[in-house]
Amino acid sequence: MLVITVPYTLVWHLDFDNNYGWTKCGKCFNIKRQKELKQVTQGGSIGYNIKGKFYTLKRLKTHLKKIPSRYLI
Repeated sequence: MLVITVPYTLVWHLDFDNNYGWTKCGKCFNIKRQKELKQVTQGGSIGYNIKGKFYTLKRLKTHLKKIPSRYLI
């Protein structure tokens, strides 16, 4: 079995839940579980399921906050 590790740097996180972060390339990760979230379509809207609730990309963009540079590696 071959395991490949790819490092990502998170740039943004949600203001209402710090367990979810985004990279510059737009990938969403659950920081606590260290898993990538899949982007889903629901009712013609594109978004993510966060804690069992669907959030559209438009709605999530209003809740994104930049992570201070002192926490970035």
